[in-house]
Amino acid sequence: MGYVRAVNETSAGRIVLLTTSHRVAPGLLSWPAWQALHGADEVLCADAAHPQLPYLREAGVDVKQAAPSAEELVRACEGGRTVLVVATAEGDRPLTDGLARLAGSGRFAMPDLELLPGSYDLPGARLLDLVQVMDRIRAECPWSSRQTHKSLAKYGIEEAYELVEAIEDGDRTELREELGDVLLQVVFHARVAEEDEEEPFSVDDVAGTIVDKLIHRHPHVFGDDTAATPEEVKAHWLRTKAVEKQRDSVTEGIPLGQPGLALAAKLASRARTAGLDVALPTGEGVGYDLLAMAIRAEADGTDPEAALRAAARAYRDAVREAETAGQ
Repeated sequence: MGYVRAVNETSAGRIVLLTTSHRVAPGLLSWPAWQALHGADEVLCADAAHPQLPYLREAGVDVKQAAPSAEELVRACEGGRTVLVVATAEGDRPLTDGLARLAGSGRFAMPDLELLPGSYDLPGARLLDLVQVMDRIRAECPWSSRQTHKSLAKYGIEEAYELVEAIEDGDRTELREELGDVLLQVVFHARVAEEDEEEPFSVDDVAGTIVDKLIHRHPHVFGDDTAATPEEVKAHWLRTKAVEKQRDSVTEGIPLGQPGLALAAKLASRARTAGLDVALPTGEGVGYDLLAMAIRAEADGTDPEAALRAAARAYRDAVREAETAGQ
């Protein structure tokens, strides 16, 4: 009986479902995938426009355009044949569901079924989808197609604040969504920049610029320098940045449009890092009082903007409690 069962299983053949990623250049397949393609008795693909087909045929693989039913595919494997199906971009759910029903029916000697990934998504591969979606939206959406860097600027600020709020709330789902909204701003601006007639650049240029900057400013990671503490890392960063920027003042590059407490803290940090002994400007009013408090907080290692925001949230809760008590 054991011999008969082995013969039946062998004669039932084998189905190989080859999946590929559209985020990897066509033709870049794994070695097991190429072995399976060349070793199969028959290779089928339902999509005549599948991006892999020209490369498979160039490599000598005879691919037939066909969309067999589950039963037809099982019968094609009879006699121990191996049939490889190149999955379409949308997947072949009807086929796989049909094979599962046949296997459950007990009416067929089912062939071995192997799911073989021919190419894999690398980390960050979904960013390619985002770029592709943004391209289409820019071309076809009446609102998106009219936006400029200036018109989008306010959304960048709003999304950054919403990201900070998600971080402070500790909501992981909200954090993931807000990070996506911030990322969208980067991709949107890069897409708009491609259309500039004088100085166009793309999202690849944006990514390339930050990659070069990160490598250059981390010689302790990518070079021969060493840094054992966060303080040494910061010192490396500041030295490299100073050489890159060649600024005449430590205040250059500080955006004056940021919130007042954050601006004061950033100015104080730059002055302290440069070893400057700067006397506080004299004046009357709450502005000078807040300036002094912000500088003192920065010297103590406290972010005055975050501290005030936390206090304001506590005040908001107190307001809500008062509203509830008054009802």
